[in-house]
Parts: sequence; structure tokens; C-alpha cells
Amino acid sequence: MGFFKAYDMRGTFGVDFDLGTVYGVGRELPDVIGAKRFLVGRDCRSTSPQVAAALVAGLEAGGAEVVDMGLATTPMVYFFTAEDGFDASVMVTASHNPPSDNGLKVSRRGALPVGYESGLSEVERRLRAALPRFPGDFAGRRPGVGDGGRLGRYVGWLRSHAPDFGALKFAVDCSDGMASIVAHDLFPGAVFLNDTPDGSFPHHSPNPLLAEAREQLAGTVRRFGLDCGVIFDGDADRCMFVDEKGDFIQPDYLIPVLASVCGGPGATVIHDVRTSRAAIEAIRAQGATPVIGKVGHAYAKVLLREVGAVCGGELAGHYYFRDFHGCDSGELAALRILGVFASAKARGLSVSAFMAPIAGKYANSGEVNFKVEDKSAAIARVLDVAKGFAPETGRVTIDGYRLEYDAGWVSVRQSNTEPYLRLIVECDTHERLADWLGRLSAAISEG
Repeated sequence: MGFFKAYDMRGTFGVDFDLGTVYGVGRELPDVIGAKRFLVGRDCRSTSPQVAAALVAGLEAGGAEVVDMGLATTPMVYFFTAEDGFDASVMVTASHNPPSDNGLKVSRRGALPVGYESGLSEVERRLRAALPRFPGDFAGRRPGVGDGGRLGRYVGWLRSHAPDFGALKFAVDCSDGMASIVAHDLFPGAVFLNDTPDGSFPHHSPNPLLAEAREQLAGTVRRFGLDCGVIFDGDADRCMFVDEKGDFIQPDYLIPVLASVCGGPGATVIHDVRTSRAAIEAIRAQGATPVIGKVGHAYAKVLLREVGAVCGGELAGHYYFRDFHGCDSGELAALRILGVFASAKARGLSVSAFMAPIAGKYANSGEVNFKVEDKSAAIARVLDVAKGFAPETGRVTIDGYRLEYDAGWVSVRQSNTEPYLRLIVECDTHERLADWLGRLSAAISEG
């Protein structure tokens, strides 16, 4: 089933899945993950109320007790899964996907993720065998509309961990998504954009990795002479930044920024296989220990706990915190990063000047995506061309290939969520980057 991904379940409603699929997932989850008491939340997509209602009906048919929290950010669901001792939770969201999509993010006790390798594959197997159908009397069921008590508790917890923003001037783009329900309480004095939940995402894509999704924020920062801007994705588990010039700050560059306030000497910090060498070196310069892991929240949350990390992050803008039950929170990350930027401003540094030692150290391609039929053959061609960059000084194979050289590094991997082969190249000079990237791109495109 195309609905089942490595980290969650996600797809186009009515094409990749329907309400019968959701009901079946709900019915099987209690037994598959050994959970009795579930928390359910949902985003603002037009299909989320009916998807949440089908899910709750399925969970109850599977013998579960359900608390339906209604509208929530994904980190809010993670938080209360652990904080209130639920056996499991499900967030109804397609995160940054288009409005036509929806999906389910599942966690077990302690807000540990349930991915394909840790339970979803068995749910899929059971659905294929049983082909459960949606019950005909479901139409009258109404999903939760919101949990004011928990929302207040959540905002209160975040505010208790919020730093002083000082004289920092910044904009917050909620992307018409779920960050809207907490933003005004968390970021007083900000210039707000797209801060009413609307699952049609009328102003721009809910995916802030897309340059066009950041154009409005960048323009606002420049027009009002602000110090920076922060943008959230559709369900607020990710955040990204632009500096005072409206220029994008690559999210992995901010991992050592968070490490500076979460850890310090002796701390462990996790990052994924796509992380810039400059960020890794900055983590080490703080006296912390970087630990590399696979891409995706289903792996990062487990790794953070296994190695006892204080925090970590990914190129995609997910940031993880030990004091947030080991989960990712776009809201908490934004608060802490803004606090660091405020401190830099108090020392006379603009955001771009503060980030320059990391962001300007190497030439980085960012993640380049290729649609390739035979991904394994394409990776083989990449490895063959990369032999010309010798001598190789290191190799990581936990998630595709990361090849290290004195002059730079190369990452090539198959996406776990989309039909792409993903390539990143980082070099000591822009000239070398252009050369390596051109040669590797041509090798991939041969197929």
C-alpha cells in the first residue's frame, strides 16, 4: 500500500487511502503495539475531521480507550503522549504535503515513534489480509474540536522554557497551519503571517523547504527591516529561518546553535547523514560529541535516547530535545534559536554575521533531488564517479552512502518518503563543488 511510509502513513486522500483504510489502521493498532489508552489529535486539513473520526471509531472497535484532543500541533500530541502517560497516540496530519493529502503519525508510550520497521508493517499486513471496510453507521460520529486545558498547559510549558528575545525584531510565518494556535502566545511582538489555520494553505505551500514558500517571509523581513524570520511547516514539528537579508539559513547549520544552549562541553548531539561538515565541526568546537544517524524522526528519537543526547537536528528542519521527551518540536526550537539570535544582536552581531562562521565555511549544494527509475544503478554510478575524488577518508553506510574526502563529502540516498534519489555535495571551494556536483549529477542522469 502506498499509504505506508518508513516514518508514518501518508498519501492523497481518496487515492492512496480512504476512510476504510483509516478505520482498519485504528482497529489493528491497539493489538499490534500493545496499547490500550490512546490520545488523538488532528491538523486543520479539510479531510482531517472525518479521518480523525474514522480513526477513533477504529481504535474503539479494537478495544482502545480514546481521548480525542481535536486541533493540535504534532509536537503537542507528542508532549501529552508522554506527559499524561498515554499508551499511544495518533496525530492526523500530512505535515508539509499538499492540501489533498492526509496521514497518521503514530507514537507509543513515552512518545517513542512507531515506524514501518516497528509496527506499521504488521498493520499493513493485517489490512491486506482483512481488507476492513468502514462501518456504515459512522456518519454521525463527530471528532473532537479542541482541548483548551491541554493547549493552555502546553503553551505554559513552552513559555517557561522561552528565553528573553530582548530587542530582537522578527516575523513568524505560520503557513496557515497548526503553529497558528500557539504563535501569538509564544512570540509576543512578532510580525505574524498566515496565522489562521486553513487546510487549503491559500498563501503558500506548507513545506518551508521550498524557496517559493519562504518568499513572503523573506520579503516581509526586508520590507520592515527585521532581524530575522521563522517559518513553520503545516503541523509545526519543523521550523526554518531567514536572516535579516531574507536569505535562507540551511537548517543543519542551526544544530550547533541549539547545542550551545542545550548542552555544552561533554554533551552528546545527534545529527543525520546529510549534515554539513561545518555544523559537525562547530559541535565539536563546543566540546560536545556529534553522533550521526539515519534520516527521519522514527530513527532520530530512538538514537537520541540510545546515546543520551541533549538535542539534535536534521537538514529537513526537525530538532529534537531531551527535555521535550526526546521528541521534535518546531515551537521549542524556534524559541531557543530566537533567544540565541537575540543574544547575538545584544553583542552587535546581525544574524547573518553570527551564522557566517558555520554557513560560510564550505560550499554546499543543499539537497538535490532526482527522479530515477533504477535508484540502485544510479547509486552505483555515483560511487564509481566518486572514486575520482580519492583518497576517500571515511564512509558511512547506515542510510545510503556518505563518502568523506579531505576536500569535501558526498551523500547519496534513496528517499524514505518520496520517489527521489537525493544527493548532497559539500566542498572546500565553490569551484570544486561545481565540478563534483556536475559530474555526479551527470552520472545519475545517465539512467
